[in-house]
Amino acid sequence: MYAFSTTSSQSYDETVAAVRDALQEQGFGVLTEINVSAVLKKKLDIDKRPYIILGACNPVLANQAMEAEPDIGLLLPCNVVVREEENGTITVAFMDPSAVLALVDNPDVGALAAEVRGRLEKVRDVIASK
Repeated sequence: MYAFSTTSSQSYDETVAAVRDALQEQGFGVLTEINVSAVLKKKLDIDKRPYIILGACNPVLANQAMEAEPDIGLLLPCNVVVREEENGTITVAFMDPSAVLALVDNPDVGALAAEVRGRLEKVRDVIASK
């Protein structure tokens, strides 16, 4: 599996803010933000439920990964999706860095992937508890 997820009982905007805060608590910054629903509205005039992709990066761990494998940037950052479902619930999905970074045949990267996954699981657990 390439992802793991949870649901939030908060509103969409509250969930996005909570995800940002929880990521920061785990040492991640948000490098990129793609408001997919806004892009689809602007480019295709399609109305979609709220959907955002946050590109999260822990600079210390990313640096270690780049030192171990210079082309690792092709697999970064770790994407986190916050989306509103048809029934109004909010889903938060996380790219599984262990699955993605398994593409790299380097044991040092595998150990880093496990640490990143552990931190993202803590973010998931914070969101699930709200």
